[in-house]
Amino acid sequence: MGFFFLVFLCFFFGGVADLRLQRKLKGRFATTTTTTTTTEKVSLGREKIVAFFTLGRRLLHAAGGRGGTSQAGSSFFFSSRGLYSTMATAPTIDAPAAATVKKLHGREFYESIGSPKYILAPMVDQSEFAWRMLSRSFMPPELQSKLLAYTPMFHARLFSQDAPKPPYNKYRDSHFQCVLPKDPATLWLDGNPLVGDRPLFVQFCANDPQHLLAAALKVAPYCDAVDLNLGCPQGIAKKGHYGSFLQEDQELIYRLINTLHENLPIPVTAKIRILETKEKTLEYAKNVLSAGASILTVHGRRREQKSHLTGVADWEYIRYLRDNLPAETVIFANGNVLEHGDIEECIAATGADGVMSAEGNLSNPAIFAPEPQPGAFEDEFWRGRDGKGGWRVDAVFRRYLDILHKYVKGGEPPARRPLFVPGKGMDTEWMTEEIVIPPKKGSKSEAFGNPNYGALQAHMFHLLRHFVSKHHDVRDALARARLGELEQFEGIYKMVEKKVAEGLIEYEETDGKSMEDPAEEERLKKLVEEMGPAETSATAILRCKRPWWCVQPIIRPLPKEAMARGAIQPGKKDKKRVAEEEANGGEKRVKGDETNGGDAKVVEAVKEELEKQTEFQTSELVSG
Repeated sequence: MGFFFLVFLCFFFGGVADLRLQRKLKGRFATTTTTTTTTEKVSLGREKIVAFFTLGRRLLHAAGGRGGTSQAGSSFFFSSRGLYSTMATAPTIDAPAAATVKKLHGREFYESIGSPKYILAPMVDQSEFAWRMLSRSFMPPELQSKLLAYTPMFHARLFSQDAPKPPYNKYRDSHFQCVLPKDPATLWLDGNPLVGDRPLFVQFCANDPQHLLAAALKVAPYCDAVDLNLGCPQGIAKKGHYGSFLQEDQELIYRLINTLHENLPIPVTAKIRILETKEKTLEYAKNVLSAGASILTVHGRRREQKSHLTGVADWEYIRYLRDNLPAETVIFANGNVLEHGDIEECIAATGADGVMSAEGNLSNPAIFAPEPQPGAFEDEFWRGRDGKGGWRVDAVFRRYLDILHKYVKGGEPPARRPLFVPGKGMDTEWMTEEIVIPPKKGSKSEAFGNPNYGALQAHMFHLLRHFVSKHHDVRDALARARLGELEQFEGIYKMVEKKVAEGLIEYEETDGKSMEDPAEEERLKKLVEEMGPAETSATAILRCKRPWWCVQPIIRPLPKEAMARGAIQPGKKDKKRVAEEEANGGEKRVKGDETNGGDAKVVEAVKEELEKQTEFQTSELVSG
């Protein structure tokens, strides 16, 4: 059966389905008036989109699931997820999930979405559409299906509850933008298979099964699965009773997951943190899986490990789960991924099916992509004389802005000069031009109600962390920029582009010596020698350090280092614990006690607690 004939059948039967759908939903959208509101039309339009893609997928399966070549010469192939095109200009096409499509579970579901090995973590206000597209843009064509992305974490109750009149739900409209709010309804950003935002999981935090189900049903047509957040360790999660603060209530966790498993047309997954022991963590995992979770993501840190106490994730816990859970269980490992090479190391150590990255991805959105071959992307990927390389910050910044222009703003990116590469005889006159950043507009910013604009500034501070530590004028410009005003960020981009070019020229003129710092390197090596490779972040710094014009991980000090620097101060609980020990006659004499007014006892108590909380399998990885 020819390709274009199949497409014709998709449209024909999609139209038939549209008529049937309108009759079926007639009562649902009935009002007291004789006219249909715009909101009602948009809602009906969403159902039409689902019906069209569902019918199309059925017809493609009827063709035998085989590929071929169209008359236009573009190659394509069929899979369980729909039609894929290998044209350089054509995005992946994927059918939105619908109740009429067979619901898969566990490994069968995992394989149906391409068995992804690289997972972009759910990050509050940071894993939005534009950032996901940026991360996907670095993946070579043969690995496109291997990258699974999560949305930011959404609050299920706020997401699901509608007001009686428009705007029905500002929270939902400003966080998940899957369909353009106009008539006729058309797919837009989040989960849009036509632009390649698949596979996609939507994550919610919740403590009420019905709120979670109501929220999940609203996103089901536009994603591949819904994930329950059981890992957030922040204070707001404790106050709201969600995330990792549900782990003491295993019965509630079971009901949350099982409610989705029994009632949602797409699979449910869950992300957890490890508990105090491997055995308790195994029981926790079994409860999550028995409730119906198709995929289990395990963050190898405990709830207490956050901020300066982040420390090292324990991969041995994840390996223990792998060895003691059924072989068909799909497990994602999270933690300790600073660079691309750490992904394979993590898989080898844990036996996980895939590896999730959060902080590593924020510092380097290309972390999931293998390093380009020599000669490829030479204008974007820099290589030094020592053989180390990295993606240039100006190249990544440019890609990010182009995605915002094209998909979010809906226009063409501004004309840009080629990225400067030393030794290519390129013009440098532009480097003498004055860069003017336009003033803030008086009207309401475009960032209002759009998560992609709202996340831009924070993303750039992560991406340019090492860059702005040297170039304070760029840091100040970023701080002053108004969210959503792309013209201002275009001006900042020009500043970055110019400084990168100047840095590259200086590097070449000094034969690489401009980036050498023998004293600092010697200091770091001495720390490693004195403390041991597993006891200091200097080990990771020496391995990951690149020039400031390259994206690179932000490496936290280990807890003991943070304590030595005074970054961790004794809290009320620590002081109270010491006071109780003294009252019971069990206090310990600490050197310096007499002169420090007893504070040394508290510091020692904190150190002991740190050792308990971070006494894991040694690793040089300290973040991610």
